[in-house]
Amino acid sequence: MQTPLRRVLHLGSARGGTSHFWRQRLTAIANVPLVIGFVIVIISLVGQPHDQVVARLASPLVAVMLLLMVASVTVHMRLGMQTVIEDYIHGEGARIAALIANTFFVVLIAALSGFAILKLALGG
Repeated sequence: MQTPLRRVLHLGSARGGTSHFWRQRLTAIANVPLVIGFVIVIISLVGQPHDQVVARLASPLVAVMLLLMVASVTVHMRLGMQTVIEDYIHGEGARIAALIANTFFVVLIAALSGFAILKLALGG
């Protein structure tokens, strides 16, 4: 039930909660095998010489897995932080600033991580 004031202030269902919920769950499911693969690769590299570490991380299969992991983990991180920000920051200006900062931070982390992986994979 919406009062006329609620309609004017656009309070009520934003109609975006279901897609946000599913994106968060799907990235969580994707993170499981990707992070397990990442941990296996890192454990297998413990104690190896630098050349072997670079060669393993530069292999196409590992590089693609790492890029997919970075993409999935950063999207999942953004969605999770967005939920926390929307739930616990009550001032409209502060909430918008925090959501913008969250997005910029995630893009920065994803770009730097992707650059590092591509630099290893392409031999730069």
